[in-house]
Amino acid sequence: MKLNYKQLILAALVVLVSSCKEGDWLERQSPTLITEEQVWNDAKMITSLLANYYNRLPAHTQLDNGWAEFASYDEAMWSGNDDGRNNIISYGFERWRLWDYSLIRDINLALESIERYGNTLTAAQKTQFSAELRFLRAYQYFELVKRMGGVPLVTKQLIYDFSGDPTPLQQPRNKEAEVYDFIASELDAVKDQLGNSGSNTRANKYTALALKSRAMLYAGSIAKYNNQMPAPITLPNGEVGIPANRATDYYTKALAAAKEIINSGAYTLYQSNPNLGENFFEAITKKVNNREVIMAQDFLTAKDKRHGFTYDNIARGVREDNLGSSAVTPTLNLVEDYEYLDGSSGELKNRTADNSDYIYYDRPQDIFANKDARLYGTIIYPGTSFRGQEVQIQAGVKVWNGSAYQNVESNTLGANYTDGKLITGTSGPQRSQTEVSNTGFYLRKYIDPAPMASTRGVRSDMWWVRFRLGEMYLNAAEAALELGQTADALQYVNTLRQRAGFPANSLKTLNIQKIQNERRVELAFEDHRVWDLKRWRIAHEIWNGSTSNPDAMAFALYPYRVVRPGDPKDGKYIFEKLAAPRYRAPRLFQLGNYYSSIDQSVINNNPKIVRNPFH
Repeated sequence: MKLNYKQLILAALVVLVSSCKEGDWLERQSPTLITEEQVWNDAKMITSLLANYYNRLPAHTQLDNGWAEFASYDEAMWSGNDDGRNNIISYGFERWRLWDYSLIRDINLALESIERYGNTLTAAQKTQFSAELRFLRAYQYFELVKRMGGVPLVTKQLIYDFSGDPTPLQQPRNKEAEVYDFIASELDAVKDQLGNSGSNTRANKYTALALKSRAMLYAGSIAKYNNQMPAPITLPNGEVGIPANRATDYYTKALAAAKEIINSGAYTLYQSNPNLGENFFEAITKKVNNREVIMAQDFLTAKDKRHGFTYDNIARGVREDNLGSSAVTPTLNLVEDYEYLDGSSGELKNRTADNSDYIYYDRPQDIFANKDARLYGTIIYPGTSFRGQEVQIQAGVKVWNGSAYQNVESNTLGANYTDGKLITGTSGPQRSQTEVSNTGFYLRKYIDPAPMASTRGVRSDMWWVRFRLGEMYLNAAEAALELGQTADALQYVNTLRQRAGFPANSLKTLNIQKIQNERRVELAFEDHRVWDLKRWRIAHEIWNGSTSNPDAMAFALYPYRVVRPGDPKDGKYIFEKLAAPRYRAPRLFQLGNYYSSIDQSVINNNPKIVRNPFH
């Protein structure tokens, strides 16, 4: 008798089942599914999860995302396509909003799972992994509190019991001070358990101290300066606002943490290049033999972990692709905040004292002579180079007609005048074109000098510095000044200034305004500016929405070659200061911007959450 197809299948199954031992069929382990016990007992898997969590740490600006926000404040303007950032009428109340508990939830799950399942991990492994997770959680809470004020402190998994009653999961906001206190206590608890000595991509003891120093400085500033406002920004239960009497405690903690890093010898200010401008550039960008960087978000071309920051922002005339470049261009406002080495104001001298004539320079770079070396390390200005190539920055020529100068500019970058010499540089500046500087300056900081880094095919693996020793000197200086320890504060600031070319002990007196300027020039384009102005409670004064306020506008510097045959001034360079032509609206920061609004969906899900002021 012949068996049909169904009978063959049935016979095969009978043979297969009979060959298995009783119970084996339903108890076999899947070859593809990983159990929780396997994950939390495998140090390599936990390390991989940690890498994911580090990459999820939020930042307002960093090199792989959010960097366009550099052009949204007063360090730079937008010279790329689309003038949106040059037309910010006012900052929305949702700006800087962050209410993301997904990372906190995952960290809480990991902490509980390591304790529950990690039976084969050594005690040392458990301790270190747990410490690293708690550091990341503290970091996330700092990013939340500096934007939103007090937020719910959730340190364990919130698991719904399907009872129909969600109220046990609904936590109210903690006080703003309680969140900062939690951050400090967590970092104190884990700093000596983190391990990772010498690492600048994973947290170690000094990374924890750096985060503590920054967070405590913010808390101290809010406690002091919020309460000095005519109408302090507060909520009745402390969700927003920190009592003034807490300022000294927070400043003390900020100073102690910064001093511990500085005095440890584990990190040193980068001082390897005798060219002080190049030295400052390398202090932020060099990955090898750089003991200034405490923690960075790293990228690696060989692993295809890279970004397009250099492609999008390199100076027009030295770009390697025909597309991209020159989106974020620094403002004259920032350039003039870099002082001259004799301690005089950084205002560039382009006109005579009586304003009757221009000042004539032999070379474009001469107007910047004897400036703070941090300017060169941060910004490409006229007369300088990048990657060994001259960056031609010339707006046009000034032709003398016998009684006055006539402006001649070209829409063709790199074009020559009738005398056979340059009219407009290959890098502009240009009044209306996109992807060429509108301000007369380009970024240097974080622009990758490696070959092909500004191409779409290769891109860049420049790292993003989260903490470095230069900031710790400034944190220590500010906290010491606020605590009345002015001599120590001066020493910290002067150490940084000396690296930038100033004489030893160049500052003899110090006040908060000087500290504010030192942070502006040292930490430009490192995502400090907006947070500093917010914690000092001066953002609404600097960015007040008035066209008559130079701080709220963006300004440019246009160099011109003089065409005046037979005159000693012929061939020299003069400069025009002007409002950046594509910049449309003065910056307006409102009181409601000090704390971002909470999305309505959050309040709908948790009625215990109270709104922030002015929203």
